[in-house]
Amino acid sequence: MKEVGEEKIGENNEDVEIESEEKERGEKIEIDEDRLPSRAMAIHEHIRQDGEKEMERDAMALFWSAIAAGLSMGASLLAKGIFHVQLEGVPGGFLLENLGYTFGFIIVIMARQQLFTENTVTAVLPVMQNPTLGNFGLLMRLWSVVLLGNIIGTGIAAWAFEYMPIFDEPTRDAFVKIGMDVMKNTPLEMFSNAIISGWIIATMVWMFPSAGSAKIVVIILMTWLIALADTTHIVVGTVEILYLVFNGTLHWSDFFWPFALPTLAGNICGGTFIFALLSHAQIRNDMSNKRKAELKAQEDNEKSAKKSA
Repeated sequence: MKEVGEEKIGENNEDVEIESEEKERGEKIEIDEDRLPSRAMAIHEHIRQDGEKEMERDAMALFWSAIAAGLSMGASLLAKGIFHVQLEGVPGGFLLENLGYTFGFIIVIMARQQLFTENTVTAVLPVMQNPTLGNFGLLMRLWSVVLLGNIIGTGIAAWAFEYMPIFDEPTRDAFVKIGMDVMKNTPLEMFSNAIISGWIIATMVWMFPSAGSAKIVVIILMTWLIALADTTHIVVGTVEILYLVFNGTLHWSDFFWPFALPTLAGNICGGTFIFALLSHAQIRNDMSNKRKAELKAQEDNEKSAKKSA
């Protein structure tokens, strides 16, 4: 039965293919700045092609990668909590404490694990370029699988932090304080802060193609800014709030409201409806002009061929 199930999964995944103009034309857009109308379009194409690959991946591969990412994001709470204890009373300790927030992002992004907020821009660009029902369905599939995996992974991390005999009482108290600081926000504040963090994450993703070997520096600076601005993030925040749920400080319902639902909506708004839309809008004319130039060149070639004949 297991072999049959695996065969069915494989068969279903073969049918998962994104619809794009490139596939209809049978050729891939080369990411060459000299051949594209603008540098912005080169970055757009790089991210869009990455998004297409992610949308076509096997669902179980995405799921396990997302769980790994959720576990890895526990490093943000871990580092921030330890820094909070060790730097208490130190001038400027707030700055260094929030540097701990970056640890989970460094692990997840450098290990190429699936993080939901990265996909609010990466996987959205292919849909914006070719907004079909099939592509939208693939986007919803990716989002739901990755979000579920991230929440499961962060839940495991939060449970381990609470129930495994790893940390001393001051560190556990720091975890509680970090989570309660998040819960001081009203639902509207959760949503508004999440828009900012979603936008910053999307900006970070947009910078990656140009970052080269400085990618890790970009990750540190951008995610450190999220922490310093005291914004809310659906994945990191889930570790923090579920820790409070597991130690009895909060009820399960408090996780969903006022935290998870407004924060999720804000992250999607900041990453997709603001950043991705604006980023796609700036290169739409470039794409249109490039296509017109290609058609004109094709017509000229056909005319030349007819004259030669």
